Amino acid sequence: MTVDASSPSAIDAVPLRHPWRWVAAIVIVVLVVLFLYGAATNEAYGWATYRKYLFDERISAGAWYTIQLTVLSMVLAVALGVLLAVMRLSPNPVFKSVAWVYLWIFRGTPVYVQLVFWGLVPTLYKNIQLGVPFGPSLFHLNLQDLSINFTLAFVGLGLNEAAYMAEIIRAGISSVPEGQSEASTALGMSWSMTMRRTVLPQAMRVIIPPTGNEFISMLKTTSLVTAVPFSLELYGRARDISGVIFEPIPLLMVAATWYLAITSVLMVGQFYLERYFSRGASRKLTSKQLEALAAAQTIGIGGHP
Repeated sequence: MTVDASSPSAIDAVPLRHPWRWVAAIVIVVLVVLFLYGAATNEAYGWATYRKYLFDERISAGAWYTIQLTVLSMVLAVALGVLLAVMRLSPNPVFKSVAWVYLWIFRGTPVYVQLVFWGLVPTLYKNIQLGVPFGPSLFHLNLQDLSINFTLAFVGLGLNEAAYMAEIIRAGISSVPEGQSEASTALGMSWSMTMRRTVLPQAMRVIIPPTGNEFISMLKTTSLVTAVPFSLELYGRARDISGVIFEPIPLLMVAATWYLAITSVLMVGQFYLERYFSRGASRKLTSKQLEALAAAQTIGIGGHP
């Protein structure tokens, strides 16, 4: 192989030094160490109480209720969000109007206020009756005789979150070029197959990251279900215990530790989901592609191998 003598010589690049970055890093580390030392030696934090209740059965049971509320609420939100997104994209003006009004109401009012109203459902509607108009009653249910606070809590959270999920899903579907659907139709795919094999896999790259953020946000929003009222979740249990022993700070840290632990697990799951659905979209070259690119550049410089 011959190399053109007129080719430029290799550049001896010297990396640019950034001494102020090291200074800033050292200052931050020192401040963090000082804060941790001060917190560890501050008796007001109640570290003994913190260690005592960190793995208390009531706290772990509350964490389990929190996980259930989060999962059930997000399942309801995603299912209803898909329906609302399709309605928003539908050419039917009635569907579009109904979906728009739903989003306007549930995104325009605080979730805490909505949960208060859901908690008042047994008071507003004491009895539910189904039957023939002006005739016999076929079904009768007294809501005040039922313990449905848990159900009202996740339904209230799910209906509120559905308004946000609808916009996320709509944005994801709209991000896929129309040519993809047209090409699939030209290949003989049905609408459902086109959505399942062409549109949704590409839309998931846009849908997954904000959905993961909403899932994590829902985990923390469950602390508001005390408005229903439902106090068996994590924050409610920690608040009840602190009200008995009159030590709110260590119990708040216990709840925060559990929230951080669960959130960390969810973030790991979100990372792998994003990596799975981003396959084929990465611009990072594989080893074979890099070898082929190097070979092509060598041919371009020498003329022939």
